[in-house]
Amino acid sequence: MFDALSLLAIQIKWYESRHYVECGIGRDVSLFRMDCYIYSEPGIASDYLKKASESIKLRHYGQALEDLDVALEADPTLSDTYRQRASVLRQLCRFEESEKTYKKFLELKPGFSAAEKELSQLLQAQSALETAGTFFDSGDFEKSMDYIDKVVLVFSPACSKAKLLKVKLLLGMKDYSGAIAESGFILKENEDNLEALLLRGRGYYYLADHDVALRHYQKGLRLDPEHSELKKAYFGLKNLLKKTKSAEENVDKGKLRMAVEDFKAALALDPNHTAHNVHLHLGLCKVLVKLGRGKDALSSCTDALSIDEELLEALVQRGEAKLLVEDWEGAVADLKAAAQKSPQDMNIREALMRAEKSLKMSQRKDWYKILGIHKTASVAEIKRAYKKLALQWHPDKNVGNREEAEAKFREIAAAYEVLGDDEKRVRYDRGEDIEDMGMGTGGGGFNPFGGGGQQFTFHFEGGFPGGFGGFHYG
Repeated sequence: MFDALSLLAIQIKWYESRHYVECGIGRDVSLFRMDCYIYSEPGIASDYLKKASESIKLRHYGQALEDLDVALEADPTLSDTYRQRASVLRQLCRFEESEKTYKKFLELKPGFSAAEKELSQLLQAQSALETAGTFFDSGDFEKSMDYIDKVVLVFSPACSKAKLLKVKLLLGMKDYSGAIAESGFILKENEDNLEALLLRGRGYYYLADHDVALRHYQKGLRLDPEHSELKKAYFGLKNLLKKTKSAEENVDKGKLRMAVEDFKAALALDPNHTAHNVHLHLGLCKVLVKLGRGKDALSSCTDALSIDEELLEALVQRGEAKLLVEDWEGAVADLKAAAQKSPQDMNIREALMRAEKSLKMSQRKDWYKILGIHKTASVAEIKRAYKKLALQWHPDKNVGNREEAEAKFREIAAAYEVLGDDEKRVRYDRGEDIEDMGMGTGGGGFNPFGGGGQQFTFHFEGGFPGGFGGFHYG
């Protein structure tokens, strides 16, 4: 039907187009698509099968499928082509197509055990991918990863869907470096994979490498400006950076209350962004310490340390916050730990000394509290408070609870001995140790009961405060 020249033209046309659109020397001569192989060289199908095999070795699966399709058009009875095609489709997790192709092969080669085994593996991979997706949706990332790594990617190693799910799982397990690496492999195969660009950007985002994250989002949006997830990620990050910058600028300007609101707004944007939020918590804590809001500052510093327990500045600031809420022991513990981490830091040492002094003062008798007066009380107010309490708790007026009254009376007298003396009061307020400064110091002290007998005389120089002389009880 065709001479040698016509057959040569058909063969050339085959190689140029890889498949028949038309066959013949020109458009005037054409054949039905499936008729062409009848007149082609017998080796064309096997040649394309070999080319497909080479492409598979190079993992150029798309090219391999094209070559296999050409081979099948050239010779639909070539069984090995069906098996190769089914295998490639299985590796790409195009499971339904792969299953149909395996079944076509088994029609040509019934009972072929290797193909039956591969078909079984296909079904296992298909089921495992569905199960992995279910576990992912339920938040059980480890089980989902097991199905992906141990089944799906074993039988379908080129499965893009499984690879992308693996990246999502790594993000969910906070293995951000792993997610970046895995998504990088996907992008090497297809640099325009939008989902891979999005996921890799998220990996960099959660490592607080925001510039690189933005570049990934921007590249994806250049390819598809209306991609909703990429737009959300891009503008969300831009907003976070804007809020953070505003907070820092307000701190520099001394607008501390505005800075507090900006820090809180930034933290609310993504509570899971710990690599960035640790610095926001610290910044908020420092501002709150400056504002004297110890309780709030303590919470913010603790949040920062819960993310990074080695963050020295957060430990120091929490110590300062504890001083504000009068948790002296807690302040000493934090500042001592900080001093051990940075023994040469004089600011930390100074803060520790303040905390230790405050702790020591807190362990003394609070003479102001005992007399029921403020630390700013005048001399007259101190005397009036003492006179009132001395009369109230004198042992002879408290016969029914004499032992308690004596203890109270001693304490009241000791408080007045310190606060009624200008020099001692000043030294007490400075936190100094003063020997024989009242009964709370452990020295001999002032004892209105003399040697401890039942009869005693209690005099003050110049008489009892308030104009009374002395008292003698017997």
